[in-house]
Amino acid sequence: MGDLLQEAGLVTEEQVNETIANKKPNQKLGDALLERGYITEKQLIEVLEFQLGIPQVSLYQYPIEKEILGYVSKEVAQRNLIMPLKIQGSSLVIAMKDPMDYYVIDDLELSTGFKISPVIATKDDILHAINRYYFRDESGISIGIAHDGDEAPIIKLLDQLLQAAIQLRASDIHIDPHESDVYVRYRIDGRLHTETILSKQIQSPLVARIKILANLNITQTRLPQDGRIKMTVNTTPVDLRISCLPTVFGEKVVIRVLDLQNALMDLSELNFSKENHQKYRKLITQPSGLVLLTGPTGSGKTSTLYASINLLNKEHVNIITVEDPVEIQLKGINQVQVNSSIGLTFADGLRSILRQDPNIIMVGEIRDQETAEIAIRASLTGHLVFSTLHTNSALDTVPRLIDMGVEPYLVVSSLNGVVAQRLVRRICRDCKTERPVTEMERNIFTKNGIQAEQVSYGRGCGSCHQQGYRGRIAVHEVVIMDETIKGMLLNHASIKELRDYLSNQGASFLIQDGLMKVREGLTTMEEIMQISIGY
Repeated sequence: MGDLLQEAGLVTEEQVNETIANKKPNQKLGDALLERGYITEKQLIEVLEFQLGIPQVSLYQYPIEKEILGYVSKEVAQRNLIMPLKIQGSSLVIAMKDPMDYYVIDDLELSTGFKISPVIATKDDILHAINRYYFRDESGISIGIAHDGDEAPIIKLLDQLLQAAIQLRASDIHIDPHESDVYVRYRIDGRLHTETILSKQIQSPLVARIKILANLNITQTRLPQDGRIKMTVNTTPVDLRISCLPTVFGEKVVIRVLDLQNALMDLSELNFSKENHQKYRKLITQPSGLVLLTGPTGSGKTSTLYASINLLNKEHVNIITVEDPVEIQLKGINQVQVNSSIGLTFADGLRSILRQDPNIIMVGEIRDQETAEIAIRASLTGHLVFSTLHTNSALDTVPRLIDMGVEPYLVVSSLNGVVAQRLVRRICRDCKTERPVTEMERNIFTKNGIQAEQVSYGRGCGSCHQQGYRGRIAVHEVVIMDETIKGMLLNHASIKELRDYLSNQGASFLIQDGLMKVREGLTTMEEIMQISIGY
């Protein structure tokens, strides 16, 4: 594989040797090169197609007959990333992520009795096909067995749902009950996709299985319940947050999936522009004061907070957090879980933390006046305090705190800076295509002081399931509270006056940071327009 890619001029010998030396045990070279960003999946497939003469297929709307699935079990398909497609004469056509895996081909020839004719498909394309076709086939089988009092099929079904979620990089699994069936939807890159539809008869045993694992009351179906499960799915340690909600057609369950291997990010991986990265580093290395992150639910605030605290986690500092819930357990940091049922609220936890001689404090969220006041007073008495708040932009933070009932002079004197953050979808690297800007786009760029002639978009391919996007990136707005802004706030300056002042100082707001990322070919104008309403 390394030789083929070198011959095609896609990688150097040094890159191949470095990748071989540092790749995970049993990881294939192609996967390791993809992970390091040296090649794209499209390049890898094109090289294999050209060098080996093996055709490439798209499985997006491929007509797969139900009978074909009987030749390869779902477990074998998932483990080896293969998908049976059709019988051609005496051959069985199999879509493979790695058509050079001759061990798998030999095993399949022995087990099926057919000569195997491999074709190439992308990993995501195969995973979506496995979920779409095998689940449709298995939901019927599972019902019959589940009603004989055998729980094994339900256990297996839940394992497969979780396995698929991790492979497809889903952040949430929605189990939605309808009148006559149950929809399973995955949130991938912030968008919900219906992956499979299960029989209504599976609903009760599936929900009961989830509740048992999460230590919830399985007899209580009329009140909402929350729980969590820590488990390993296919060697991947995951933390699952469970939320059950009674609806007209039964309990809806949402499972938030946290992949513990990839949960903690470095500050350099958070897509800060060079200027915003410098500003933010300056903010979080102050000895005391309050640093706030704002944005709606699911905008990556917690990831940024954890990356910041991890950077500051040194032996000589005492860091204590109070969170609801504790999402990632960090080594060397004291983390307190909020428990309202026994009276341990953010405010109570924060009061107790101050007696523990901390240097740095993180409060999961400022929800009320009491928590806001204690956090602000802690920041004024020599502590560096991090927290999050739900506001639309960085500048809306101060009026929001004042609305909560905190004295304006306390807010202004304690606040070091505010970061507003949003997540937008990243253009798929494999089908990224450039095009000239439209007149409307040119006007938006010009209005925000940016020149651009070309922008990019994703055409849609097997790697991104025809979406044109794969993964997400963050867009930021970093506002440092200097003396001028503090004076303006105390004199009740309007948001517009504050924005004008910051613009004159060369600050970039969410829309400008987003447009720079559009110009760099990381995301599209459509994505940025969705996060910058009112700008």
